Amino acid sequence: MERIRLILKGFCVGSADVVPGVSGGTMAFILGIYPQLINAIKSFDSEWARMILSLNIKGILYRPHFGFLIPLGIGMGMALLFFTRIISLPTLIRTHPEIIYGLFFGLILGSIILLFRHLGVQLLLKRVLFLLIGILFGGFIVTMVPASTPDDSWFIFLCGAIAISAMILPGISGSFILLMMKKYATIFNAIGHFDFSIILPFILGVITGVILFSRILSYLLSRFYQHTILFITGLLIASLYVVWPFQDRVYETVRNKERLLSSTPFFPGSMSDQIVYSVLMMVFGFALVIILDRMSGEGGTIIN
Repeated sequence: MERIRLILKGFCVGSADVVPGVSGGTMAFILGIYPQLINAIKSFDSEWARMILSLNIKGILYRPHFGFLIPLGIGMGMALLFFTRIISLPTLIRTHPEIIYGLFFGLILGSIILLFRHLGVQLLLKRVLFLLIGILFGGFIVTMVPASTPDDSWFIFLCGAIAISAMILPGISGSFILLMMKKYATIFNAIGHFDFSIILPFILGVITGVILFSRILSYLLSRFYQHTILFITGLLIASLYVVWPFQDRVYETVRNKERLLSSTPFFPGSMSDQIVYSVLMMVFGFALVIILDRMSGEGGTIIN
């Protein structure tokens, strides 16, 4: 039963990854599996590498958290196939963005409200600085303007490390970071043409970013849990800017696929069916988070 739940949660995480401007880390955070995900990534450590070199089959198979990662990965893969091959979510986002983003706005808003409720007013007032830092940092990221950047190997390595770190953080999209750093097209063109002079430093950057950032996050969550949660909550608040349903969105076409480049929120001046449906999806997303929180029992879906 637990594996089925993980597959379903993986499906939700994969669904979020399909939506431009929404990260899988956000959905993992909403579903209450974020600390587990970080620890699972962290389990691929130097000890595991030594087990590989010494051909310790039992250690190779049991040290990493495969019992968590495999069901989650299956769910994510199912979501990516379902929302690209069966129901084209990228197409729906272009034709009905208000409805799709309305759902994610409600999910994220509901999560923020629950976090505030679980943390309590006293703690919020005591640690509000970390919340503000998260909002400011997230706001800086989501309003970044694309800039010209070098094509040197050291910068490609840096792009890989930063993009994967952003992907792990709730509220920030790794692909969005690559677009802002003007390297999304460079990376995917290199993959398409097997240009290993770009692929190798990027992969090394990704590996380095995963190894270092997962350990940093794991340490912060274990030693400064409340501070870290408040910072992440700030990131989620900043991400509402991107997922607000009513936006003038600018896309960049990369290898025949459109990627969100920038968005400018606006408040609709007149009522329409799309607005009504969007509001309904906001309410549905908000209610869904509350229901998941109630079903999870004491502690909520987010704070474990």
